Amino acid sequence: MKKKYLLFDFDGVLAESVDIKTEAFREMYMSYGEEFAQRVVDFHVANGGVSRYEKFKIFNGHWLGEEITTQKIDDLANIFSNLVVDGVVNAEEVKGAKEFLDSSSEYIKFIITGTPTVEIKPILTKRGMNHYFKEAFGSPQKKGFWVKYILKTENIKPDECVFIGDALADYNAATENNIDFILRETDLAANLFKDYKGYALKDMTGMHALLNKMNG
Repeated sequence: MKKKYLLFDFDGVLAESVDIKTEAFREMYMSYGEEFAQRVVDFHVANGGVSRYEKFKIFNGHWLGEEITTQKIDDLANIFSNLVVDGVVNAEEVKGAKEFLDSSSEYIKFIITGTPTVEIKPILTKRGMNHYFKEAFGSPQKKGFWVKYILKTENIKPDECVFIGDALADYNAATENNIDFILRETDLAANLFKDYKGYALKDMTGMHALLNKMNG
């Protein structure tokens, strides 16, 4: 069955914005010392695509032993948001991303990201990208939740759909919903995906060719 629906992660797939978030986590936790900040960064890198809400529960709750309330998590998320939004809006596009989005109207496209839903929508608008996507979904819900939601609400068969991502959270969201996955290869993800044998791309310039191959 031909692929008709494309689910894109955002950071590291359409925009080269992963490092912006990595450095924001480092900056937030430097007051606890360089060693602790590096531990935070290492965890963030190893768990790309996991929402910041879940990460704050680990960093501040489990590691720092602080009481974790909804208000506390919201406060931390706001600090993080202020550090990253402008950087993400102005980040370089992944090579070939705009060209592909401009030339792929035959596909129905969605964003599924670890970025909060309330944050990704204005980012897409400011980047002039919102018109490419039927909808954009983010945290606090997990990526697997949104894949399942889209399949159900759009009445999509899993084999009509493909998830394009660069993180284990993306791969897991695809596999748990029985949809194909395309890895956008990055230096950051190289170690995490060292045993991965599936579809992969260096950037978005080869996207049409790969989809044509998948469609037979």
